[in-house]
Amino acid sequence: MCGITGVVRFDQQKISPQLLTPMMNVIQHRGPDDAGVWTDQGVGLGFRRLSIIDLAEGHQPLCNEDESVWIVFNGEIYNYKELRHDLMQKGHQFKTESDTETIVHLYEQYGSDCVKYLRGMFGFAIWDKRKKQLFAARDHFGIKPFYYTYNQKQFVFGSEIKSLLQMEGVKNNINQESLYNYLTFQYVPEPLTMFQGIHKLRPGHTLTVTYDGKVQIAQYWDPMFEPEEKPFDYYVEQIRETLKESVKLHIQSDVDRGCFLSSGIDSTATSTLMRQIEEMKTFSVGFEGAQNETIIAKQTAEAIGTDHYAKLISQQDFFNVLPHAVWHQDEPVADPSAIALYHVAQLAKEHVTVVLSGEGADELFGGYRIYREPLALRPLSWLPLPMRRMLGSLAGMLPAGVKGRNYLLRASKTLEERFLGNAQIFSDDMKAQLLTQPVSGDWKVPHDFAKQFYDKTKHLDDVSRMQYIDLNLWMPGDILMKADKMTMAHSLELRVPFLDKELFEVARKIPMKYRIAQGTTKYVFRKAMEGIIPDFILNRPKLGFPVPLREWVKGNQGKVMLEQMQASGMEDYINMSEVEMMLRNHQQGNGDYARKLWTIYMFGLWHQTYMGQQFEAKAAGI
Repeated sequence: MCGITGVVRFDQQKISPQLLTPMMNVIQHRGPDDAGVWTDQGVGLGFRRLSIIDLAEGHQPLCNEDESVWIVFNGEIYNYKELRHDLMQKGHQFKTESDTETIVHLYEQYGSDCVKYLRGMFGFAIWDKRKKQLFAARDHFGIKPFYYTYNQKQFVFGSEIKSLLQMEGVKNNINQESLYNYLTFQYVPEPLTMFQGIHKLRPGHTLTVTYDGKVQIAQYWDPMFEPEEKPFDYYVEQIRETLKESVKLHIQSDVDRGCFLSSGIDSTATSTLMRQIEEMKTFSVGFEGAQNETIIAKQTAEAIGTDHYAKLISQQDFFNVLPHAVWHQDEPVADPSAIALYHVAQLAKEHVTVVLSGEGADELFGGYRIYREPLALRPLSWLPLPMRRMLGSLAGMLPAGVKGRNYLLRASKTLEERFLGNAQIFSDDMKAQLLTQPVSGDWKVPHDFAKQFYDKTKHLDDVSRMQYIDLNLWMPGDILMKADKMTMAHSLELRVPFLDKELFEVARKIPMKYRIAQGTTKYVFRKAMEGIIPDFILNRPKLGFPVPLREWVKGNQGKVMLEQMQASGMEDYINMSEVEMMLRNHQQGNGDYARKLWTIYMFGLWHQTYMGQQFEAKAAGI
């Protein structure tokens, strides 16, 4: 696991290694063990290394035999030994045992198609001296980040935005289109970032930059569902065998490793399968109260036989780390569980360098409770849409809180209207009151981002369509964004065996009736885990990291948050009187505004961190 960065200058001027030094230093947390630079006419590649595999010889930038191909690579390739063997059979000569060199020779052999052979997580850039072009790629699911910006003079890329901002000519200006969408999604949907002119390379995509400044982006993989009618037991067995294989591949490393363990089925499955292979450590965090996950996690650890470590996060602990967490996020991500993830990563780093986790299982196998909604709405979904609209209009006249009102309102909408992903914080009407700047007609709005994926899935059932939306929006924008940034903040490598392309080949073919069944989610996956994980975990409801934010905001902490928002300098974008009203209503019990306030609060902290002198001082100090 590493941090990469680089620049291509279209005027072909020789690049000094010192130009890349600030870009590398600011992401030292991603790679504290080693650093490397390679420069040539018009190109420079920079690298920070966290040593995981081939500790002695994994230095980057790395080249082929005649130094015509150079690479900087962030991630892990789990099938690299198999690929290495095949390439050697074809005559390629290797000088290291690293997975990085495998990509170099794959590129020599297959060109841009090299990505189709990779099984793992990656963000990499290759400079081809013969073609005078940069070839870059991001992994299938978006586990690893890849940011870039360009103009007529240069193309700049890196694992983190803060690295790009060290380059002369790259500005930290706010993208107001991104802010508008962030307030709905609680993250900035790709390929946008919160910075004007800085983009994310989308998952499953490659990027080519020619020496004369042309930038081309192409998709090489699409996580599309293709259900096949096969016996239920067939899928149960396929899930078991493929997940076992994935976990076995994901524990390859030359350093200590462990696993995150919550009270849910996903991390328990990962931990149990890993424990079947080797002795291991597990880690969990929780909050005091009825939903303290560390209690169940401890019982699970005892049942499967791991060396378990846990920590209770106090309110003070939670808020004390926010400045550091926001700095590492690069962009505002208003998911409170990101801060819990920051704490469990901090705990794990005291004992290991690599951790496995359960991210991705919900998107693959249908684990979110919202996926049950299409089945719940079936009693009315057969009605013509105009009749459902009429019922919705009547329901809207009922007082809030009346039983059945929300059900009728949801049933009156099409799937495309009611589902944009797992989080919908502010409606367009609310944003019109909250934002100080008018909406531009050129902007893509939340439904535009979802529409491109809905248009591709008209042949699928509603649950599969929802999962496809989340695989393309929610998972890379929220789940994997916070997973990468909060673990790398502590120089900890996170691996996610559910997000394996071979396991997805199984998941994509499972009929919806096997995913959502018997009144539960992930039904076929739960059956696959019978006899493997402890019985008391099999049908536990999904909690995530249940942060007690609602109660915290009701107390004095809400007033502290408001003071920080007022001092953040975001009043040019956010109507602070609306924020004050939301806090007042929340504290008086006139509605639950905790998530809305948190979304604004995280933008305020981000604004204070990244706009102006505070960012410059922080960057200079790392």
